[in-house]
Amino acid sequence: METISRVIAHDEEGVTVRHILKAKLHFSTHAVARLTRAERGILLNGVRARTVDQVHAGDVLTVETGDHRPPKTAVVPGPWPLPIVYEDGHLLAVDKPAGMTAHASNFLPDTPTVAGALAWERGTDFLFHPVNRLDKGTTGLMVVAKSGYVHDLLRRKLHTPDFRREYRAVCIGCPSPEEGAVDAPIGRDEDSTVARRVCPGGAAAVTHYRVLSQKGGFSLVKLTPETGRTHQIRVHMAYIGCPLAGDWLYGREDPALIGRPALHSCGLTMAHPVTGEVLRLAAPMPEDMARLIREKAL
Repeated sequence: METISRVIAHDEEGVTVRHILKAKLHFSTHAVARLTRAERGILLNGVRARTVDQVHAGDVLTVETGDHRPPKTAVVPGPWPLPIVYEDGHLLAVDKPAGMTAHASNFLPDTPTVAGALAWERGTDFLFHPVNRLDKGTTGLMVVAKSGYVHDLLRRKLHTPDFRREYRAVCIGCPSPEEGAVDAPIGRDEDSTVARRVCPGGAAAVTHYRVLSQKGGFSLVKLTPETGRTHQIRVHMAYIGCPLAGDWLYGREDPALIGRPALHSCGLTMAHPVTGEVLRLAAPMPEDMARLIREKAL
């Protein structure tokens, strides 16, 4: 079981273990309750501790960060390739291929999943905590926490400077101006069970973009979303008249160009939720998008 340790500072003299767990380490009330039931969930100087115990400067508080419960639902494992870009005891980052979803879906029961690929490699008791999700057709970096605790910490960092994502897209047409931001709220499309649209009553959504190259009615665009709405980049690019190549939902399906929306999560900069280390991760351009870029000389 993975653990984290904290040396008690002088200004924390006399506070309770509970105070350190909640105010300093940001464990939820539910997580603290689980820790108290675990044999080695909370240790103070190597000895099992209660949440009401006081701590003193120089003490070492060690806490388990793993989950103390079985998975809620069974995951169906599958031998689907899933490159690991980064991994430590608290989290991992994968380079998700096209055609793979995060979880199994009633709408797409036979689709390969990130959860199933990880279960195939690590066993069905591996608890899957996706932090940032990617559409089925989108490729690239996706972060998975190894515990509910780390998942909570990372979710708080989403859409902040401590968790910044960068995408590449091939668009039909070229945004004008060539650098700017789309600030347009996104809500559900009442005429569709899956589509979203820009609408006044939608949730705030901002996408920054910069055209990297353009030729022959196509453009290669760098995108950095400030928010994380469903289908945000696809909706915003279509809204400004430059839908993604291959986007059957918001543009035009064209298998001769590419068999999916041409969108790739290529970069991620994040502060590690436990160590504070700044991680800079990258995923190479997948072959179908690389081919499209070559063919259009972008």
